Amino acid sequence: MSVQKTIGFIISGFMAVSLSSVCLANENSHSPLERSNLKKAIYCMEVLESRNDLQPSQRIEILRNECYSEHFVEHSPHISGGREGLFKLFLGRYKAYPKLSMSIKRSASEGDLVWLHLHVKRTPDSRGAALMHIFRMKDGLIVEHWGVGQPVPEDPKNKTPMF
Repeated sequence: MSVQKTIGFIISGFMAVSLSSVCLANENSHSPLERSNLKKAIYCMEVLESRNDLQPSQRIEILRNECYSEHFVEHSPHISGGREGLFKLFLGRYKAYPKLSMSIKRSASEGDLVWLHLHVKRTPDSRGAALMHIFRMKDGLIVEHWGVGQPVPEDPKNKTPMF
């Protein structure tokens, strides 16, 4: 075997071991802050999207007092007015869709960011939409939000499930 091939095998082996260690470390090494941010973001999304047992005004008060910073920045082009604009939008949704529901399919956190992959349905028998939310957290509150979504199609072009 040539020296170049030997060096190539050594480098490939080292990279494989290094990369697998990084993946394992990331899976098992969430900091207390990352775990806390993830738990808080999940709680806030459940209040926002799924707590139909609470009155709309109760939900908004929980969100205002426990979840969203008064300096909240919304990046969605469909929501104006920061935190209060978000609350106004959801008060309307709660009235229009009293059985609005959400299920979290995947979640992750890194540093001050949290990602949630959701299935949101306005009515129990609707197909709903797949949403991806990214939150920036600070001091246990959501301070920034980015989101994308797409409706669940009636006739998908492939057999791969969205969730």
